[in-house]
Amino acid sequence: MTVNKWTAAKIARKVIDNEELFILDVRNRDAFADWKIEGHKFEYLNIPYFELLDGVEEILPKLPTDKEVLVVCAKEGSSVMVAEMLSEAGREAAYLEGGMKSWSSYLEPIKVADLNNGGELYQFVRLGKGCLSYMVISDGEAAIIDAVRFTDVFVNFAKEKGAEIKHVFDTHLHADHISGGRHIAAETGAAYYLPPKDATEVVFDYTALTEDLSVKIGASQIDVNALYSPGHTIGSTSFVIDNQFLLTGDILFIDSIGRPDLAGLAGDWVGDLRETLYSRYRALAEDLVVLPAHFMIIDELNEDGTVARRLGDLFKENHGLNIEDEAAFRSTVTDNLPPQPNAYEQIRQVNMGKMSPENDEQTEMEIGPNRCAVR
Repeated sequence: MTVNKWTAAKIARKVIDNEELFILDVRNRDAFADWKIEGHKFEYLNIPYFELLDGVEEILPKLPTDKEVLVVCAKEGSSVMVAEMLSEAGREAAYLEGGMKSWSSYLEPIKVADLNNGGELYQFVRLGKGCLSYMVISDGEAAIIDAVRFTDVFVNFAKEKGAEIKHVFDTHLHADHISGGRHIAAETGAAYYLPPKDATEVVFDYTALTEDLSVKIGASQIDVNALYSPGHTIGSTSFVIDNQFLLTGDILFIDSIGRPDLAGLAGDWVGDLRETLYSRYRALAEDLVVLPAHFMIIDELNEDGTVARRLGDLFKENHGLNIEDEAAFRSTVTDNLPPQPNAYEQIRQVNMGKMSPENDEQTEMEIGPNRCAVR
């Protein structure tokens, strides 16, 4: 039997296209329990690699013969060996090139919509980390919002579309992933915007992202409006694009709301979070389509792979928007928090410009699921 090498891009299409896949994950059990490749129709078997050193015969009855089997490990090496053992036992198997590190890094660009007067809006879905970035393109110009650190993906995509990157925004100082915003700006000559209330400790130059800032993209006059929306951080800022889309950063997600504690100020910021969710957003048009900066679970993906939902629907369906008692709300977002993101303090330092770790170290910092939300 042959051993096939699969890319993260191939697996991403299986997720988005809702296809079946059986994954044999040979990482340690705690690593698998914390974070795995998620798909609507994926099945899993977790057997640590060290338990397979003497052979795979005992697990063969647990593996399907009627669907594809993908072996996954942290970096690739162990999955190659197990896939080869399965092949020698007469089973066809594939392994994930680059392991979970490559899955964490992969971005899938998906078109969200055509905008007025010929513009386009794209969402870059980082399935392995739950990060969502955006690019607005109009008449040869582009703006990027909440870019992750893989700058080449955005720069090359803009070139393919014949667009020059003019503006790069971060909705807030991120703690869950390393931003690529200022690096894209430095490479392309674009302006880099950051909320000043989040930038008191940054050591680089930036353009202040302030409430009611309006930036035109291209001759088609797509208006990118900024809306101050604190709570996840004190500077968190949302965007209304073309009067159709609300980019909420890490304040509001499809199935959850933002957590206020990643700078150690949950008690101070919980009131801002409630004000944003229950007052500022309630004043907006319910037909706006919410586009968040993260997702938590695979169920938040739409059939086309995008993560988007009408604001009015979230007012009805999102539990975090329906806690009428203020004390109960405070308890929900301060007493029931999930584990904090991996290396979040160091990630904040990197995004302030105070640390410049090598690429491998950045990869290690970001390993793991999205943990920006409260459900």
